[in-house]
Amino acid sequence: MENDIWTIKAALDWTVGYLERKGDENPRLSAQWLLSEACGLSRIEVYANFERPLSMEERDVLRGYVTRRGRGEPLQYITGEVGFRHITVKVRPGVLIPRPETEVLVSEALALLPPTPRPRAKDDEDEEGDGAPEEPESAPEPLLVADLCTGSGCIACSIAYEHPLARVFATDIAPEAVALACENAEALGLADRVEVVACDLGEGVPAEAVGALDLVVSNPPYVPTAVLADIPREVADFEPALALDGGEDGLDVLRRLLPWCARALKPGGAFAFELHETCLDSSASLARAAGFSDVRIARDLAGRPRVLTGRRPSA
Repeated sequence: MENDIWTIKAALDWTVGYLERKGDENPRLSAQWLLSEACGLSRIEVYANFERPLSMEERDVLRGYVTRRGRGEPLQYITGEVGFRHITVKVRPGVLIPRPETEVLVSEALALLPPTPRPRAKDDEDEEGDGAPEEPESAPEPLLVADLCTGSGCIACSIAYEHPLARVFATDIAPEAVALACENAEALGLADRVEVVACDLGEGVPAEAVGALDLVVSNPPYVPTAVLADIPREVADFEPALALDGGEDGLDVLRRLLPWCARALKPGGAFAFELHETCLDSSASLARAAGFSDVRIARDLAGRPRVLTGRRPSA
């Protein structure tokens, strides 16, 4: 690609060939993504503008992206963001990249919360009216949620974005994650309802919220140590081991989460945890032994067991 004019088509073909030689598992998809990002085009626009020449600046940006991808760096770290459910969050090295299966965790978590109250229709109010002055409707109580091991904040921000009554305490022990989660909450206009706390698991959740939480959600480190040896290079080489290693059976953190949830959830409050597919049956047994009810296992988009949910009994 040393000729004077790089068209989008020529740049795409060159990038695909380069990434193929570097062992990229899906070189065409990677090339489309990087070219889109370098040129500020959607993937559809890339294909509609094959003859458009790249500027010198776009060429330099693309070269840098392709070099990083050729070394195995994840696409999301290169582009700096990822779509997650209904939001887009910033990502960067040192913090785990949100995964599609974690969207299932958010679905399960939201299903455990009371639905958003619907405003009464004006016609209903008129029919019920008897001439007496109306009592002003009191504002509904916020729903208190703790998202432990928040990482990028994608779970905390999604829950706050999708449920207007949710007030979320998002915790993480890694300074890089705390900084990024704060940025994402701010960028999404959710900083008034997502409070990011630097601490280990639930230690920094405000004392007045402990025992009053409606929901605890977590995507903790859960990969069994032996499985870590077989994970793809771009995960092992670039993503933080602290956010992945769940100990010998993958349940080290869960064993600490369950007793904390027993104290922190209000009666009838619920939890939802993402765990490794090999660990769900054991984790369900641990949850039942810890006194939780309605314990169930939900499957991810590929049909694998992925999410454990349960409730603190009401009485």
